Amino acid sequence: MIYYRQNLTDTQLLDLYKKILKPRLIEEKMLILIRQGKVSKWFSGIGQEAIAVGVTAVLDESEYVLPMHRNLGVFTTRNIPLHRLFSQWQGKANGFTKGRDRSFHFGTQEYKIIGMISHLGPQLGIADGIALADTLQKNKKVTAVFTGEGATSEGDFHEALNIAAVWKLPVMFIIENNGYGLSTPTNEQYACENLADKGVGYGTDSYIIDGNNILEVYNKLSQLKEHMQEDPHPVLLEFKTFRMRGHEEASGTKYVPQELMDEWAAKDPVTNYRDYLIEAGVLTKEYDEQLHAAIKQEIDENWAIANAEPEIIPTYSGELDDVYKTYQHEEVSPSEEIKNIRFIDAIRYSLEQSMKRHGNLVIMGQDIAEYGGAFKITDGFVDLFGKDRVRNTPICESAVVSTAMGLSINGYKAIVEMQFADFVSTGFNPIVNLLAKSHYRWGEKADVVVRMPCGGGTQAGPFHSQTNEAWFTKTPGLKVVYPAFPYDAKGLLNSSINDPNPVLFFEHKQLYRSVYQDVPVDYYTIPLGKAALLKEGNQVTIIAFGAPVHWALETLSKNPEIEADLIDLRTLQPLDTESVFTSVKKTGRVIIYQEDTLFGGIASDISALIMEECFEYLDAPVKRVASLDSPIPFTKALEDQFLPKNRFEEVLLELLKY
Repeated sequence: MIYYRQNLTDTQLLDLYKKILKPRLIEEKMLILIRQGKVSKWFSGIGQEAIAVGVTAVLDESEYVLPMHRNLGVFTTRNIPLHRLFSQWQGKANGFTKGRDRSFHFGTQEYKIIGMISHLGPQLGIADGIALADTLQKNKKVTAVFTGEGATSEGDFHEALNIAAVWKLPVMFIIENNGYGLSTPTNEQYACENLADKGVGYGTDSYIIDGNNILEVYNKLSQLKEHMQEDPHPVLLEFKTFRMRGHEEASGTKYVPQELMDEWAAKDPVTNYRDYLIEAGVLTKEYDEQLHAAIKQEIDENWAIANAEPEIIPTYSGELDDVYKTYQHEEVSPSEEIKNIRFIDAIRYSLEQSMKRHGNLVIMGQDIAEYGGAFKITDGFVDLFGKDRVRNTPICESAVVSTAMGLSINGYKAIVEMQFADFVSTGFNPIVNLLAKSHYRWGEKADVVVRMPCGGGTQAGPFHSQTNEAWFTKTPGLKVVYPAFPYDAKGLLNSSINDPNPVLFFEHKQLYRSVYQDVPVDYYTIPLGKAALLKEGNQVTIIAFGAPVHWALETLSKNPEIEADLIDLRTLQPLDTESVFTSVKKTGRVIIYQEDTLFGGIASDISALIMEECFEYLDAPVKRVASLDSPIPFTKALEDQFLPKNRFEEVLLELLKY
């Protein structure tokens, strides 16, 4: 292996050696502890240390790095106290996830490290968002994100590269090509000769680097970083290396030919660099022994600290209180000046006033800039706020949601407009595994609102008409809002944007231009989790949200003799169970009205809650009215049959007769 020191001093050369030696010695300790049964699982990075250390050493401490599960060198180079890392791996409270996640599945704002999730690809999009925030601030920072050759087959890899290239984001996309994805060799993963070749298709500069040569890594990335600071753009870096241990220790390496193991063992990044330094007169064997002894002592002392730490004692409150970031609702009362506007206008005015109120708020979505979005809600926003904050995105919902998470991590608020709520399926993973879980896992908020134009009645067919709130109401960590009136839409969207937790905000398309209401002109808020009682009566409780609220009002207007409590839930998560239970205990009869299909919808959970909490007050079975359990059809006659509007009155009258 050939080393070129270029202009590095002896002190810098030794510093890199200390940095690369430390994770190696920690790993050797971990392998002993695994055999002793004192550590349950370990993902080894032996043979790959030069990449993690070299990349992190190039970055400033204020620059974010997003590592994978065998990048111990990132954490040690950022000088995280070892006892905290040991506590993390042992699932103790002094770690970074309070025992809720293992290995390197965590982040820490203190050290500007954002760890992975097991789905791998989404963190590439997070890097885009972090870099976008830095670009908007013009602070010349660079973000580095790691992935393996296996994850380059995921759609998120391609989406994130494309966004970074189009938006000229200063991201180092680092591929550790270590030969195998668990047991699958590279020749079964991709057909191109080099993964770096994939950068060409996205207009991205790409390079192949010897991942076992610490000086090549450090010097090349130092040069690239300087260029990226002066001219922001992404780079794709393929590091050729090898995984000397199993995917994790239990899996072993029997599937790897011995001659390949021998070939790469001769390229060991630690021993070869040490030999180079000794030969160059920079390192003596005596000093090397002192370094080994000092690091081993540090490891043993910190292991003792972590080992002495007590095991976590679980409590219900301790777990549930961390699902969401604590947020005190900001009450802003409505003004007296009102204007009669449509539902769609209420959404627009909320967005416009929130953009003025929050200078760090960015809106992203397909065709939302000059075109104004599929429903023209953001028409004119580019003139008001500029293209930096009103951003057209490529058609890649997954990476866009991850980018929103990255913006939130780096001090911004983000709104993502799904062109149609149906399209959220291609962004599902980062919503339920990044946005929903980040605060619970490692205390990081997800200050993101995902706007969801939804619903039937417009003959738009199976891919543009779903009302899919139930996909998200069962996912802890998400808030779900679904207003039925312009007044509520504006106030609730304002509150959703203020809330630092992730919110799925459903907007029924059929209501956009058909429902009018007097709405305060100025900015105001409505707290999430509070239902509205629209009508009062003693005979029956009707629970609805979205378009069915209006359908229920039509039914009651046709049947003035029915005395009903009509509850508009407005927010589905958190759910206002107090209002529901109070009404049911008063009326003794309840019917739940939703547009979603019946089985697995939120009406089922509300029904179960009522049965558990109000059974002795019921005079009749709880009834649910919903759409047919089929995909939503296109033709009007079929759609009318699918939707529950024509069945509600009959079920309601039968319930009153029970």
